[in-house]
Amino acid sequence: MKTVLITGGSSGIGKALVHAFAVQGYDVVFTYRSGKSKAEEVLQELCDFRVRAVFWDASDRENLNQLKQAVPKVDVLINNAGLGSATVARISEDVFEQDRLLLEVNSVAPLWLIRSYIEQMKCDGGVIINISSVGGGITQFPGFSPADGMSKAALTFLTKQLAAELAYYPVHVFAVCPGATETPMFGASTLDHLSENERSKLLQKLPGKRLISPSEIADICIYLATENAQVLRGSILDASLGLGSNPGLLQK
Repeated sequence: MKTVLITGGSSGIGKALVHAFAVQGYDVVFTYRSGKSKAEEVLQELCDFRVRAVFWDASDRENLNQLKQAVPKVDVLINNAGLGSATVARISEDVFEQDRLLLEVNSVAPLWLIRSYIEQMKCDGGVIINISSVGGGITQFPGFSPADGMSKAALTFLTKQLAAELAYYPVHVFAVCPGATETPMFGASTLDHLSENERSKLLQKLPGKRLISPSEIADICIYLATENAQVLRGSILDASLGLGSNPGLLQK
């Protein structure tokens, strides 16, 4: 049985990933930081599957060693945990601290986590999927924190760098860049402060006139974890319904 490690698996895209990989028969380990009650809900929902939750603070270097001890070997590593322009503002009102956290959690933490498992993956084979964002990973949007986009751009660069360095190893690396997805993070940054009428107008401006479902992103990742996806090694996938091709459609 293959093991998948999914960071930030208690809500949003992470929760959809946990469900999708559990149904596919994986031994699923997901991390949480502040959402312990949500993590417990996920475990309850999937009590018939092999799923466990591990606390991990992506900004705590020492905690990384504890995570590695709890999960010594992985076949699929999905770096999904992240902060956004709005969610980081809930942690600190200091813009300098916000910048540090965005870069540390969204790009440095995945680098550290990959570094912890890369030698094992070089020997055993594996898949690394970095969940980036259309903002920064593909294009840019005015009104959002520059550090937010910078952190996502760094994650896609890391993906391409790893794909180049691992060209002769059985490790396949990808980045997925979701667009406007129905998650708590997108709600915090864009939707929550809108009236029903404003929300309706926003949806009409989006490609497809709808939000992306977290399960759609999870389905992409399920495919990337298969042998058939190896030809896409190193790809930065624009999973935004076309928003990345026309970012002017979404104005914050």
